[in-house]
Amino acid sequence: MSIITRSIANADREARYLSVGELNAIRDFYETGRNRLRIANILATNEQKIVEKGSLRFWERCPVTPSNSGNPTYRASCMRDQTWYVRLIVSSLVVGDVDPIDKIGVRGAKEMYVSLGVPLRNLAECMRCLKEVSLEMLSLEDAAEVAPYFDYLIQGLVP
Repeated sequence: MSIITRSIANADREARYLSVGELNAIRDFYETGRNRLRIANILATNEQKIVEKGSLRFWERCPVTPSNSGNPTYRASCMRDQTWYVRLIVSSLVVGDVDPIDKIGVRGAKEMYVSLGVPLRNLAECMRCLKEVSLEMLSLEDAAEVAPYFDYLIQGLVP
């Protein structure tokens, strides 16, 4: 839920107008929107590179994992999922909220990966690798904007 939707929903639920603080938060959201979109474009444009480099880095750190077992289906599934997580980070960055990560990337995903026999520690490490590669492509200021979304995801996946 974006800050706009959340602010309006909260005010509506309480039968009141938006507060000055909520209006300022919405103004700030719009003022920083162009920057968020620029960073999202960088990540989206480099999605494949992020996944390829992130996978290699992950397999160096976690050589014994289903995606590195030599099974091409597992490997392809892992890389597909990494692409999906990069998109999730980009979506959350655009809306300026971790809600998509929480609802889509953490809650149900943990159960799914456990049922598939994917160690959650490995998954969290894989996300760290994606984060590192992504942040290396950005300026320090841009990296500071993106890092909290990856951190939220990683913390959510830690068993």
